[in-house]
Amino acid sequence: MTFSASELGQLKQAAITEEVLPAIRERWSPRSFSNREVSLADLRTVFEAARWAPSSYNEQPWRFVVGLHGTETYRKIGSALLPFNQTWASKAPVLILGTARKHFSHNNTPNGFALFDLGAASGFITLQARVLGLATHQMGGFDKAIAREALGIPEEFEIGSVMALGYQGEPSALQNEQLIAQETSPRTRKALGEIVLSAWGEAAKLG
Repeated sequence: MTFSASELGQLKQAAITEEVLPAIRERWSPRSFSNREVSLADLRTVFEAARWAPSSYNEQPWRFVVGLHGTETYRKIGSALLPFNQTWASKAPVLILGTARKHFSHNNTPNGFALFDLGAASGFITLQARVLGLATHQMGGFDKAIAREALGIPEEFEIGSVMALGYQGEPSALQNEQLIAQETSPRTRKALGEIVLSAWGEAAKLG
């Protein structure tokens, strides 16, 4: 069975009965992206959302390197992706590399929560993007050394993930049966009892 992008949006909505935010129900990670450009105003909005993410000591250790399709920064980020990710991510209009400063600025001691805080800021981006009708897909499949050298990232900054951002495309545009099957499969998650515990190995009673 083939799905259009709009039909896939309905299929991917999480089966949640609780009153969680609509953006959480609707957010998922497509690999098919439209070539439609993302406005600079919308980009500014998603990064403004990231700016207000929580962080240890309010350090805000995140630094995002953003590349728009056709720019040298985009090419450099894309060059670090593994071949499998290059096949689809090269169609996304925006590629974002997340980094985090390893030490606190107020006393220069190691910040053991820097990547955790970068993850929170990246999560804010994905939800704000969803509210704006945009899709995101975060990737760990890239060479950090290539990215660091190509973009001149100082050793003081840990590298997190690469995020593709844009408008969701048609699944058929992937032109790969395996990718299309992954694109059109329902979303699944572990049960709450597996991830929320009152003691180790014991599910918390949440009603």
